[in-house]
Formats: sequence, structure tokens, C-alpha cells
Amino acid sequence: MGILDGKIALITGAGQGIGHGVATALAKEGADIAVLGRTESKLVDTCAELTPLGVRAIPVQCDVSELGTLEAAVDTVVDQLGGIDILVNNANSSALGSLLEVDLEAVDLAFKTGPMAALRLMRLVHPHMVARGGGAIVNMVTSAAVRWDMTGYGTYAAAKEALRTFSRAAASEWGSDNIRVNAVAPHAMSPGLKWWTENRPEEAAEFIKTIPAGRIGECEEDIGRAVVWLCSDDSRYLTGATIPLDGGQARWS
Repeated sequence: MGILDGKIALITGAGQGIGHGVATALAKEGADIAVLGRTESKLVDTCAELTPLGVRAIPVQCDVSELGTLEAAVDTVVDQLGGIDILVNNANSSALGSLLEVDLEAVDLAFKTGPMAALRLMRLVHPHMVARGGGAIVNMVTSAAVRWDMTGYGTYAAAKEALRTFSRAAASEWGSDNIRVNAVAPHAMSPGLKWWTENRPEEAAEFIKTIPAGRIGECEEDIGRAVVWLCSDDSRYLTGATIPLDGGQARWS
């Protein structure tokens, strides 16, 4: 018996990295999983890893930047799995660089794939969660907004802060619907971060020195397990919060 038995979760960007880790952790606790992402082969591979855990897992190919396709994606999940209890907004495109140099098209894409796609999905799943008596939404944000030096991270953090604001607003507005909404600011060994640590080891070593826990988190064990708790009844009184899963690095006020 898992603490999420009978729950149905939709996770964006679940074909790799943090999304994959979250999907695995939730499936191990009994949740059926809709694996949403752009690359079909990654989605199919993830589902093949999850189904031996005794849950249903379906691939849903979708580019979250194309907001008009999200309704069909949600409809697919509801039709095939029977509803939605959990939404994890993980997929996003990053826009990095100084304010004078960052590509404005990249900034636009970051806002489309981040807060705009998340807001659209939150609105789409709301009636399905209400129909099932409530639900849990977890939005992936970032501690870049509270970095000691935000140089090069301003537009990336801005998109994530918009999502953090949506999270707080949804928690306030949907609490009476028994829908809890929290944000998570993770550090985890995603494919991109792994590439950076392997190809720029000196920079990575300096970065890790700033983490009190002394390491970068694991996608499933550190991030996924925390999301399990946020989606379970064990955290039923927690909503509107931002949880920093970064080994103690950032200072949140």
C-alpha cells in the first residue's frame, strides 16, 4: 500500500531530470502517472519504467509552449486515467543572460513554458480536482530570485517568480475547493546540471561549496520524495508555501 494509492498525477517535463524523478517517486507510492513532454521516446521509456511498479502510466506528447494544445492533453489524461488529483508543473525553458544581452524571444518562451503554461494547466485541472473532492498542485520554481548575485539570472528568476505568485494566489482562491498549491525551489542533478558539473568542474566545485549540505540533490530521492509528501494527506494543512529543496543554500525571507 502506498500513500498515494488511487491518485492520478499529471507531470510535465516528466521524460527526464526532476520530472522523471518526481514521476518515479509518486508511482512508487501508488499514483497513476500521465507523463507529459515533447519527446515521445523519452515519455514511452519513462512509462516502461513505471508500469512494473504496479501503476498505470501513459505518455502524453505535448509542447507546453503551445498553450492551445494543453486542453487536449488534459482531456487525454482524464479520458484514459479517469481524472486528475495531482498536477506537477515542472517543464520550462530557461532564459539566461544579462538584462542588456538576453534574447527577448528566449524570455518570451520562458514565460510561455513557465508561468503561462502552468496557469493554463492549473485552470484546466481545477474542475477535475473539484469533481474528485480536491487535489494538490506543485509548481517548480527557483532560488535564483534570492541569489546573492543575480547577474545573468534576472529573466529566468522573473518567470519563476511569476509562477510562485500564481501558486500563492491559487492557494488562496482554491483552498475552499480542497485544492492545495505549493511551490518547490529545487537543486537536483538534472541532465543540464550534470553536463555542467562534468564540463565545468571548477565552477561546479565552487557552487557546491555554497551548499551547506555539501552536494547537489537527487531528482527522485531528494526532490521526488518531498513532492510525494506535498501531495499526500500528511501535508494536508500546508498550502501557499515555497519549499526550498536546495540543501540550505538560499536564504528565503
